[in-house]
Amino acid sequence: MAKIRLNENEEIVKTVKEGLKQKGGYCPCRKEISQDNKCMCKEFREQIADPNFEGYCHCMLYYKEKESGDSKKEEERKP
Repeated sequence: MAKIRLNENEEIVKTVKEGLKQKGGYCPCRKEISQDNKCMCKEFREQIADPNFEGYCHCMLYYKEKESGDSKKEEERKP
């Protein structure tokens, strides 16, 4: 199962959270205010759904780690 965590950089987390508060929960990195940009944004939710995706959301608030079982499966396939 994938693990989603906050960015390890506390300053980034603080800055993004302040921006979210100012914009009513909408992405502080985007000009448009729409449901697609409500945190956790549509873009990141779609990335989370991809088992091969590992990385940060657009704002760098969240980080998705690759599913732990995937690396073991890949190692088993190696000759």
